[in-house]
Amino acid sequence: MHGLIDSHCHLDDAAYDDDRDAVLRRAETAGVCKIIVPASTPKYWGRLKEGCRRHPGLYPAYGVHPLYLDDRDDQWEATLATLLTQAVALGEIGLDAGDGAPDIARQRDGFATQLAMAQQLGLPVILHARRSLEEVILTLRRFSGLRGVLHSFSGSLVQAQRLIDMGFLLGLGGALTHPRAQRLRATAAMLPAESLLVETDAPWQTPHAHPGTRNEPAYLSEIIASLAQLRHTPAQEIAQVTAQNALTLFHIQDAP
Repeated sequence: MHGLIDSHCHLDDAAYDDDRDAVLRRAETAGVCKIIVPASTPKYWGRLKEGCRRHPGLYPAYGVHPLYLDDRDDQWEATLATLLTQAVALGEIGLDAGDGAPDIARQRDGFATQLAMAQQLGLPVILHARRSLEEVILTLRRFSGLRGVLHSFSGSLVQAQRLIDMGFLLGLGGALTHPRAQRLRATAAMLPAESLLVETDAPWQTPHAHPGTRNEPAYLSEIIASLAQLRHTPAQEIAQVTAQNALTLFHIQDAP
């Protein structure tokens, strides 16, 4: 398949520096022509900006991930607002109730601040909701008209429908290919195609479906194939629909 769009892949992590170009070459060979790249901490904002300048198929999203709130300085809002003039989204932002996460009250404040920025600028948001999906959904109700995607969706069908009703898309990644992810796979099979995006998330992580390898854009077609099998739909059709969903949400051109 060609013309694929990876709707969420972190290329800004330090562990990825040595082989970023090689991973991008493999992605191109696999038919991935565009990649949405979130820089989720101020430490990497400048690096991502330069990377997107060098690689026209990369599209930046800037934000502060809940785990990296301590990386903010006094000028973070002004710097972020400047970067967002060249971004396709604000993200990855949200709430994280995982072990070692910052105080949830501080997370709520940072999350709401960034949602307000996105609403003011008319940008979509890329959301993170590890173990906190219900609170993320409740917070979104305060920002009418805001659109975006919840990446790595793993919630219930009811939660999926609530997000869809608010105009949000659902990101599905490598976990979908794991045979033990039965609830996620069942949910993905029932969701409307116009609500879905495919993604590989973080290339430096070892995914369930590909032990010992990187979860990188070159594997995007495998995620699409798994989704197509679940939905009894041709893989090319899934690829076309999710690509169009990404093009529309992020307002990116039809050619890199």
